[in-house]
Amino acid sequence: MVGRVAVGGDAPISVQSMTNTLTTDIKATVAQVKSLEDAGADIVRISCPDQDSSLALKEIVKQVDVPIVADIHFHYKRAIEAAESGASCLRINPGNIGDSGRVRDVVKAARDHGCSMRIGVNAGSLEKDLLEKYGEPSPKAMVESALNHARILEDNDFREFKISVKASDVFLAAAAYQQLADACDYALHLGVTEAGGLTTGTVKSSIGIGTLLWAGIGDTIRISLSADPVEEVRAGFEILKALGLRHRGVNVISCPSCARQAFQVIDTVRILEERLAHISTPMSLSVIGCVVNGPGEARETDIGVTGGGRGTHMVYLSGVADHKISDDGLVDHVVELVEQRAAEIEAERAEADIGTSVESLAQAS
Repeated sequence: MVGRVAVGGDAPISVQSMTNTLTTDIKATVAQVKSLEDAGADIVRISCPDQDSSLALKEIVKQVDVPIVADIHFHYKRAIEAAESGASCLRINPGNIGDSGRVRDVVKAARDHGCSMRIGVNAGSLEKDLLEKYGEPSPKAMVESALNHARILEDNDFREFKISVKASDVFLAAAAYQQLADACDYALHLGVTEAGGLTTGTVKSSIGIGTLLWAGIGDTIRISLSADPVEEVRAGFEILKALGLRHRGVNVISCPSCARQAFQVIDTVRILEERLAHISTPMSLSVIGCVVNGPGEARETDIGVTGGGRGTHMVYLSGVADHKISDDGLVDHVVELVEQRAAEIEAERAEADIGTSVESLAQAS
């Protein structure tokens, strides 16, 4: 458990990100965490490089709803302070914080304050003895490092932890996770670290993380981008949606456009994605420029728009042709339809939940 979020087992795959503000700037950090919450982040990590940062967590945690992971490197006291400040999880490598006494102190603080941990192995910071043994960062070296750290926690009778073995090389990361999954049953935090900018990093992460998730490996993900952290959350959910593992927000199915398009598909999709970003209800929208594939795609989506002749386009609702719309007001009309459908879906869910609760009460009595 990371706070209220279950990781592993049958729990949904959670999406994480990390703040890049100064942790001691509490106002800015809280604002960024809230923007990540709005984007759908299940868990947010915050770096604690010094005492002021780990103590600042106490005020930050009070002002946000999402569970906070404290990112700790080397200094065991920062981990203890973060646990006392209300962190839900500690990202720490037990073998790097000192002797067994210090490890016991951190484990006690975690246990006393309900913290879980993440063992985080990176190819770029492997222990010297493992580099000497294997000659270079390799899947075997990374897995050995992870299991060595895990053994330290196991020796302290602490098993509330997950593990990551990240690398910037997609193939190295994927191979390490595959070997780690064969070697243990702990929950795995997936990531291709230092993946790059928005486009490059999203592509690398989609290949590496997507391949592992497709194979049934992984329990929580973080997309590491040199970009606004909100983009990491969006990319994470898009990966999960593409694999059919989790659904959040509007899944826009759109064509790349060509000479047959009856309206400006690219501009329309761009504006729709911006204006529908606030919708968290899972639903589908097809935006197709002509009648070649438009009707077929629309039959499979909640709402569909297919380009037609003379500036008049067909709108589909629940897969059925419903009415026509002209170029003028097309975007506004689609946004209104999506918002209405989202409200209907939420109302149906609420009614179903009430029915389930009433049935449960009746059975109990």
